Amino acid sequence: MDLGMSPLCETFLRADELNRMEPFYPLRVWVCERCFLVQLQEYVSPAEIFTEYAYFSSYSTSWLKHAKDYTDMAAARFGLDGRSRVVEIASNDGYLLQYFVEKGIPVLGVEPAANVAKAAVERGVPTVVRFFGQETAGDLVRDPGPANLIVGNNVLAHVPDVNDFVGGLKILLAPDGVVTMEFPHLWRLMDENQFDTIYHEHFSYLSFTTVIEIFSAHGLRIFDVDRIPTHGGSLRIYAGHAGTIRAEEPAVAALRTADRQALRFEALRNFDQQRVLRRVRHVDSVPGSEQATE
Repeated sequence: MDLGMSPLCETFLRADELNRMEPFYPLRVWVCERCFLVQLQEYVSPAEIFTEYAYFSSYSTSWLKHAKDYTDMAAARFGLDGRSRVVEIASNDGYLLQYFVEKGIPVLGVEPAANVAKAAVERGVPTVVRFFGQETAGDLVRDPGPANLIVGNNVLAHVPDVNDFVGGLKILLAPDGVVTMEFPHLWRLMDENQFDTIYHEHFSYLSFTTVIEIFSAHGLRIFDVDRIPTHGGSLRIYAGHAGTIRAEEPAVAALRTADRQALRFEALRNFDQQRVLRRVRHVDSVPGSEQATE
């Protein structure tokens, strides 16, 4: 899909910059015919986008409730206590890990934006300022050690090298540990015409089918999945090392089947045309509007 040219979404101009040239980059989305990964080209590096970040997660009270509910669920389901370690990737300002701290569970945040990491540390959440991948994971597994739970909320779609990122999860995860990742579901994006959620900060647009393949390639097996309402409709996956004994929940097979039926290559390839036709029908249905034509 070609959405034309666009500036970066997290770039805010100062008053003295309004008459200067602002860089625009192509906003074109591509799909792999083999694994169905939907992805943008990397026109701008993550360092340019995320090193100084404007979004602080704790500003959203509904997101804080989501984080608190998750913390209560994860601590109970996986038996986390003072001997466990929870690591969150892209931990922002400590919005989630603060609730594990309250339970006396050791935590570590990994956050590339120094300005929001500073807020997390002030909140009592230890945080390292780094981008996450296999190199960072190798350093962290040596000190402070492997993680019993690795959390990643809305970060999987933000990394251009998804294999390096998931490979890092494999390295950092304790032998019986669990990874949970939340990300917007490509199926919902297409079904609800959410083309306005496509922008340069999101490098990947993920189906369940594709994420299973990526995790499997790195020796991680998804054993459960939740459909959650956040960010226009997201998935929360649960994964562990491929060799660990965890029963696969029925939700995995059910969503895998539904995903494959919905996300056929022809539907992905034609989404740009569907977007245009839906916009035309919407404009034509607005009272007082002129009839829209292609």
